[in-house]
Amino acid sequence: MASNRRGWRGKITGFIVLAILCGLGISVYLIGIEAEDVRIDRKRAYNFTQFLAGQPLPGTPDLGRLNERLQAAGLAPRSPIFLRVYKREFELELWIKRGDRFQHFTTYPICNWSGRLGPKLREGDRQAPEGFYTVDAKALNPQSRWHRSFNLGFPNAFDRAHARTGSLLMIHGGCSSIGCFAMTNPIIDELWEAITGALTNGQKRIHVHVFPFRMTTENMATVAGHGSQPFWQTLKAGFDAFNATQQLPEISVCGRSYDVKAASRPGDADAEITEKCG
Repeated sequence: MASNRRGWRGKITGFIVLAILCGLGISVYLIGIEAEDVRIDRKRAYNFTQFLAGQPLPGTPDLGRLNERLQAAGLAPRSPIFLRVYKREFELELWIKRGDRFQHFTTYPICNWSGRLGPKLREGDRQAPEGFYTVDAKALNPQSRWHRSFNLGFPNAFDRAHARTGSLLMIHGGCSSIGCFAMTNPIIDELWEAITGALTNGQKRIHVHVFPFRMTTENMATVAGHGSQPFWQTLKAGFDAFNATQQLPEISVCGRSYDVKAASRPGDADAEITEKCG
């Protein structure tokens, strides 16, 4: 009997230790989320202070000399382009097509975006979206209240399949946001020149891939257990496919999932994101 009691005591002690460890794990995870939110809020506050002072944000390229910088990089004006957005880093990358691949040209600081890491779910949640989007000439608004803007096209087919709602999700000038990405007026002016140049020179639509952060294996490990992690894994497939070839991957929506395949037509710069399976 004494042996049985010791056995049960050992099991109970083990359960208690496990519960404590699980509780600590949850606490550490929640502390990590809170620290992430604090860092994001500090970045927003710093950027807005710089903006109000009329100072360019750190990392702003030498604006106003776009053609000279393109020439120095061996790139042609009005070439097809591709954009990647990273929320945690507050950065937007401009890639420009050279030959049958895209070449990284510059990275712009984002002045502000609203919400937290994770996708936009519903109208009015003030959350900036995440996902794969395309922009065509109809999405451009040169007379925006935010100087200039272009519509990301939220909700796309994936968003609609998940009953996500919202409208007028933009990349625009200024430094205020209620679900958009605010770039400051000087930066949106240079982006506008690259976008309109590409569209008027034959590119039908521009891909804009919006990520919560750079989707490296290391960064993904830091968000293990996050509620958005399964969704982020689907975004990582697009991130990795492009990095492997510097060509746009083929992206479609099958049911409630993104389907990402390596590019089958080298040089394709304006493929549609369609609803298809197989």
